[in-house]
Amino acid sequence: FSLPNLNHYIWCFWLVGLALLLDIPDTQWQRLLKLIGSEGEDILLDRIIASRQPNRKIGGTLLHPKPYARLLKTIDAEKIAQPVLLQTFVQQWYEELNRKGDQQPYWYIYGDPKHHPLEMGSYFGRWCIEGTVAVKVFQLDDSLCLGHEHYPGDLLRPDGETTHPQRIDQTTTKQKNSLRHLLSRLLCRF
Repeated sequence: FSLPNLNHYIWCFWLVGLALLLDIPDTQWQRLLKLIGSEGEDILLDRIIASRQPNRKIGGTLLHPKPYARLLKTIDAEKIAQPVLLQTFVQQWYEELNRKGDQQPYWYIYGDPKHHPLEMGSYFGRWCIEGTVAVKVFQLDDSLCLGHEHYPGDLLRPDGETTHPQRIDQTTTKQKNSLRHLLSRLLCRF
């Protein structure tokens, strides 16, 4: 991987983030670190990794300030300021990943529900794993992010109720409005 490449950086952050969120075994963790490499290249990713690998060399540079400077600022802030800063990071995360041409993450347009709705089968999703793993490893207060479409807070609460509002199933709504459904309901009454 080449962390100066935004796509590579995001892949590595997501892999590390999911590994930490899901508490993968040490043998798999060590394999992941060998795959990623890049020790000492990025202050934010190195600090996240150091939460499980304390002897990790921490880089002095943030390779992708937009949007990740907001997350680094959140981690370094006083406890009282962290919830609002984290909320701002999560709210701006997707928009600030938008780039022109080859600089744009490959999946970015597939996360746009207007151009790639779920019904087309190409919707990629937009989960800010970076924010969620920072909450876990730095014990941040994520209460202001719960329910936000980009924030997968449920990964931190596997045995709890969902943190997202319940959505109406589009198929169910369509069926209820269909003539066939209406006729079957009417005929069942006789």
